[in-house]
Amino acid sequence: MIHDVTFELPELNINAEGDLLLFDKPYKCTSFDVVGKVRKQVQRAVGHRVKVGHAGTLDPLATGLLLICVGKMTKQVDTLQAQEKTYTGTFMMGATTPSFDLEKPVDATYPYEHITREMAEKAAKQFTGDIQQVPPMFSAVKHQGERSYEIARRGEDAPLAAKNITIYEFEITRFELPEIDFRIRCSKGTYIRAIARDFGAALNSGAYLTALRRTRIGSLCVEDAIQPKILEK
Repeated sequence: MIHDVTFELPELNINAEGDLLLFDKPYKCTSFDVVGKVRKQVQRAVGHRVKVGHAGTLDPLATGLLLICVGKMTKQVDTLQAQEKTYTGTFMMGATTPSFDLEKPVDATYPYEHITREMAEKAAKQFTGDIQQVPPMFSAVKHQGERSYEIARRGEDAPLAAKNITIYEFEITRFELPEIDFRIRCSKGTYIRAIARDFGAALNSGAYLTALRRTRIGSLCVEDAIQPKILEK
């Protein structure tokens, strides 16, 4: 379901160096929903077209820090996207979904009672450092010129190349099976949904995301972000 959002913008510096706006993206709201709303408000305020873009997509089912660049600040999108990011969330153990999150229903179940906290923390260490990660099929990664999620939605599969990423920290913050909470600090290009897939497999089980929140990008944190209000469409 697509949601509409409303919020009050601070005074903007459109004609000088542009502005960087921090938003706490709500659940089930897309990154483009926020960009579109900001663009409309900015253009209405200044009376002409202004460039607006985001520095790093958040999945609709994820919440947290979303950076919106306005005016000349859009030139800094690549620099902002390259910064390390911190996420918190919850893995549901003992099952998988095709999307590795709640977007798709469970497609397989596995035993999870054998998993201990010590095993979970050992598995987390396995994924810490420079690793290779295969992106999820339900992602914007391209295969032969086509977005992989378009292939996946047709019920087809395609070999996606593994990518080099870095996991700086992978902390288990709550262990209450079948749920395991985590905090991950990682490099650009990391798919936390893919970590759920691989984490479950490392524990001889399955796992998918039931919650994901981006709390930090570089030195910017979600506590300083604008809090949009959701309007159901």
